[in-house]
Amino acid sequence: MSLNENTVRAAIQTVIDPNTGKDFVTGKQLRNLKVEGSDVSFEVELGYPARSQVDGLRRALIEAVRTLPGVGNVSANVGWKVTAHAVQRGVQLLPGVKNIVAVASGKGGVGKSTTAVNLALALAAEGATVGIVDADIYGPSQPTMLGITGARPESYDGKTMEPLVGHGIQVMSIGFLVDNDQAMIWRGPMATQALEQLLRQTNWKDLDYLIVDMPPGTGDIQLTLAQKVPVTGAVIVTTPQDIALLDAKKGLKMFEKVSVPILGVVENMAVYCCPNCGHVEHIFGADGGKRMAEEYGLAHLGSLPLNLSIRQQADAGCPTVVAEPDGEIAALYRSVARGIAIRIADKAKDYSSKFPTITISKST
Repeated sequence: MSLNENTVRAAIQTVIDPNTGKDFVTGKQLRNLKVEGSDVSFEVELGYPARSQVDGLRRALIEAVRTLPGVGNVSANVGWKVTAHAVQRGVQLLPGVKNIVAVASGKGGVGKSTTAVNLALALAAEGATVGIVDADIYGPSQPTMLGITGARPESYDGKTMEPLVGHGIQVMSIGFLVDNDQAMIWRGPMATQALEQLLRQTNWKDLDYLIVDMPPGTGDIQLTLAQKVPVTGAVIVTTPQDIALLDAKKGLKMFEKVSVPILGVVENMAVYCCPNCGHVEHIFGADGGKRMAEEYGLAHLGSLPLNLSIRQQADAGCPTVVAEPDGEIAALYRSVARGIAIRIADKAKDYSSKFPTITISKST
């Protein structure tokens, strides 16, 4: 068997992406394959950020090609490219943002904001350019969680705002514009207008993903976001508790009605492990989020523990993914974040930017 592009392609096809279960040839991710004598070089381009996994994938690909007889030097490069994906029809796209992910719960107190910020930081840790917008007008928490207090966004033109930066991600929140102890006593239309301004009047800088930390419930703000903001997909956060699941299902149904795809379900506070004796307790019930995902045919993105350090680190302005990047819990957040990015990569791409602009001129 002679060494040529077909034999090399067949060898590469034996390597399966552990995140997707597919090979890179069938997935059309193989680029620039060259066979020059006994030397082989090629690239693999993932559709999702995976900084922590590219070295392992690269080694597996090189080893697969080296099994071919007569092969010499093998050069492989594994990278990624995040592209914009389709959103609701008729919704104006957000400049500087490729994909918007709404993180919702339907109910307060399930750790949605903590989950949202750790997922944003996990995507950034995997190599993506990430932003987060705090859509909870009445109870903003992201400034505290990201350690950005007392700061105000700058405006260079008097019309738009520059996002602040916390732990490497771009951030915008009503909390930057009002004092901490000031109550936002606004009716629904004012709150929804404020949210639209935070989203559309912020100069987002070439974001792969913009995470929207949604407020609890299914009222005006949630409906405005679902109808007027170009959302690539939504993530539902719940605890295993039956009461939380009831409200999470309402949030799920709301997104379905406005044609926003659900990327999956995250089960938070799934289990408590006593740090002293190691006893495991399912305080809020077991596998409720998993059953909900199965019931609606959705992906169960992962389960996160009830752990004191998660709360302490978020309150201190240094969430778990940056406080303990090599820890077990940070690895769970990265796994969930990769699952979200992979499901986005599988969706239809947005080709609106490739359409020609039609102008009508008056002939003479």
